[in-house]
Amino acid sequence: MIIPMHILLEDAKKNGYAVAAPNVFNRETIEAAFMAGKELKSPVVLDVHPVHGIYECAEIVRFYEKRYPEVAAALNLDHGSGYKVVVNAIHAGFSSVMIDRSTCPYRQNVDEVKEIAKIAHAVGISVEAELGHVGQGNEYEETRDSGLTRLEEALPFIEETDADCLAVAVGTSHGVYKGEPKIDFELLKVLAEQIPVPLVLHGGSGTGDENLQKSIRHGISKINLNTDLNEGGIAAIKEACDKGFTRILKGKNDDEMKAARMNLQMVFAEGAKGWKEKLEYYMKLFGSVNRI
Repeated sequence: MIIPMHILLEDAKKNGYAVAAPNVFNRETIEAAFMAGKELKSPVVLDVHPVHGIYECAEIVRFYEKRYPEVAAALNLDHGSGYKVVVNAIHAGFSSVMIDRSTCPYRQNVDEVKEIAKIAHAVGISVEAELGHVGQGNEYEETRDSGLTRLEEALPFIEETDADCLAVAVGTSHGVYKGEPKIDFELLKVLAEQIPVPLVLHGGSGTGDENLQKSIRHGISKINLNTDLNEGGIAAIKEACDKGFTRILKGKNDDEMKAARMNLQMVFAEGAKGWKEKLEYYMKLFGSVNRI
């Protein structure tokens, strides 16, 4: 069941766990996310970046929503960069939208998020915003400290924009880190104590299990994942390739075995399996199992 994201995150904030938010981009990853949610009884946020097709992914999600009605999921636009993209996501049936104007001046960020929140809330859709800026891992040493979220801006930002959750910059980065991740837990603790809405951590991949669990204890309610899940899928495909694209099939009798050449669909399935296993690992790590 697709529901507004703030409902999932408010429960996570109240009960001290975090909801995994994998970047999904095709049929295989979307179904894998639903399957993981069903098997572990875990909520999940399906993050869709605009580059992967807003309308296409929304249609696939609606198909699997009917197959997995027991899964509590949100369909969230990830890093919506402007008015048209966000409105398209609302039109496509997303239950949450992120309007990311974190690289803009503070006043522009406030004004644009406020406008989107007014539209989205009118039709029951959650809004995620970002204050501070989570950069790219290959620039981590140069940019880590320059975009950290400031409490003196965060409080009036939430009050004025009416955003439902806030992505904060506390030392994580998107992609592969160049250098060691350094999370400002004191800053995160202060932000969580003062900001009334759930907090989101972008750049969960490569941050480390201990850092992620500590971030949850300090107030994070949603963690975005992409790189680690993709690497899990790639590793599974590589393993299939190393085996010569063959799989072992059982014959009519249990003791009768034979090798069969794998086709492309089977290779995709192996990748989705590895992607799903990594997602399930994080669901367990985040404490979201048996929450639905």
